[in-house]
Amino acid sequence: MASKKRIWIARDYLKCSGCRRCEIACSLFHENKIWPEASRIRVFMLVPGAEVPHLCVQCDDYPCVKSCPTEALSVNSATGAVQVDVEKCTACGACITACPGKIPHLHPNNKHVLICDLCSGKPECVKVCKEGKWNALSIIKRRGWNESLKAYCRNPEEITRELVINLYGEKGEELI
Repeated sequence: MASKKRIWIARDYLKCSGCRRCEIACSLFHENKIWPEASRIRVFMLVPGAEVPHLCVQCDDYPCVKSCPTEALSVNSATGAVQVDVEKCTACGACITACPGKIPHLHPNNKHVLICDLCSGKPECVKVCKEGKWNALSIIKRRGWNESLKAYCRNPEEITRELVINLYGEKGEELI
C-alpha cells in the first residue's frame, strides 16, 4: 500500500468570509456533532471584516511534539500531521506554550489538547471551503519547506494586524 503524500493546508486570509463552516465540518468529523469549541480549526475575528482561520502549521521541527512531557504527541509519517494520544495527554499546556502560534488548545470537556490532524489526509475544512467557493483554505503538497511555514505559525493578533494593514492600509493598524 502506497503511503499518502504529505500535505499542508494553505490559507488565504483575504478570501475568508468568516462563515465558520470549517469549524462545523471539523467538529462534525471529530466529535460527531456541531461543536465549534471542539474544532481543530478556529476562525478569529478580532477586527470586523478580518477573518483569520487558525490551525496547525505542521512545523518542520514540531516544537509541540518535542515539548510534550508524556509523549502524547507524535507525527503521522504519511501526512505530517500531529496526532494526540488522548490517553497519554494530561492537558498540561506545554505544547501550547511551545507553539509559536499558540495553536493547540484544550478540549472544552476532556483533558487533552486539540491539534489539526488533517483528517487522515482529507481535511474536511478544506472540502467545505471549496464547496462554498471561498477557497480560503486549500490543500497543497508539502515539499521540504522549512522556515516558510513559520510565517503562518503566529498568533491570531499578529496575523490580524498584517491582514488589516493589507485591507485598510496603515490607518488600519489603529483598528487593532
